[in-house]
Amino acid sequence: MYAVMETGGKQYRVQAGDVFRVERLEGEAGSELVFDKIRLVSGDSSMKFGTPWVKGAEVRAEIVSQGRADKILVFKFKSKKNMRRMRGHRQYYTEIRVKEIVA
Repeated sequence: MYAVMETGGKQYRVQAGDVFRVERLEGEAGSELVFDKIRLVSGDSSMKFGTPWVKGAEVRAEIVSQGRADKILVFKFKSKKNMRRMRGHRQYYTEIRVKEIVA
């Protein structure tokens, strides 16, 4: 069984036991999260599509850790104008583990 859920403006295909990173969510490591914006739920032989969400479906997960991703560098320059700019950015994330999918 799998589901397509939405969080942080992105969609993720998840199954029970999956561990992945999403945009930062509030909570401590070990606390439970419930996602109710489910676009699709697929069982053994059936699929439920939401318009836009599947009613009564939810994904229960727990927070594994909070952290920051590796730094990405953004370098801008304009030739022959002596204009150079370097900026760095580290995105916050929440690592979660899917416990179960309720449909």
